[in-house]
Amino acid sequence: MKAYSHYIFDLYGTLADIHTDETLPRLWRSMAERYARAGAVYGPRELRESYLRICAERISRVDSPWPDIPIRDVFARLYAEKGIRPGSSAVRETAMAFRRLSTTRLRLYAGARELLAALRDAGRGVYLLSNAQRLWTEAELRALGLWECFDDVVISSDFGFCKPDPRLFRALLERNGLEAADCLMIGNDPAADIRGAAGVGMAGYYIRSALSPRNAPLPADDAVCIQNGMDLSLLRRRLLSEGRSGEKRWL
Repeated sequence: MKAYSHYIFDLYGTLADIHTDETLPRLWRSMAERYARAGAVYGPRELRESYLRICAERISRVDSPWPDIPIRDVFARLYAEKGIRPGSSAVRETAMAFRRLSTTRLRLYAGARELLAALRDAGRGVYLLSNAQRLWTEAELRALGLWECFDDVVISSDFGFCKPDPRLFRALLERNGLEAADCLMIGNDPAADIRGAAGVGMAGYYIRSALSPRNAPLPADDAVCIQNGMDLSLLRRRLLSEGRSGEKRWL
């Protein structure tokens, strides 16, 4: 396939496998205990309902069809509604505890580090563009050994909107001085990753992984390649091989 100068990756479902469950009763019991120790007394059900309400209120104020918010503000507001004003480190620790308790699986897909290293060794730019929370994702990138693998990391919570909002793609392009035509977006979501990239003139490589949206139509008109199944060794071979510029592959 065509060689690109820069490769932009989604994270969850593309390089890393994750499962979170924010409905777990033990999550809300543990979080209610944490808040109570700081003087912010909630029952588990009250805490969950307040969390969801604050998230919805904050999201409703964002001017985007694909809004995002900094999750740290939600946990701070939960303290404030009980008259507690903790320091920033305490709010961060609370948010991180929530993520640990709600995450049931987090691991790299086989070959992820090798893929990114091979691209950089070949002189290509490697970037991350993720719909995620900076607070959580930066820590998870470091834990997974991926933080140093990228030339830049762009995360939606820093901007207040998610892929496929074209502003998020443009933010990455502009702050790194990149041209869309020189970039390939690689992701597992046909709308957020592939059609979002197409909206700013960027090519897309779609991987249908276990975390891809169910029953989502294939992005046949927007992807230069559609790969059925998670196989980063195959992706590595494809990205580092030479082919005809207009070639579309279905794998």
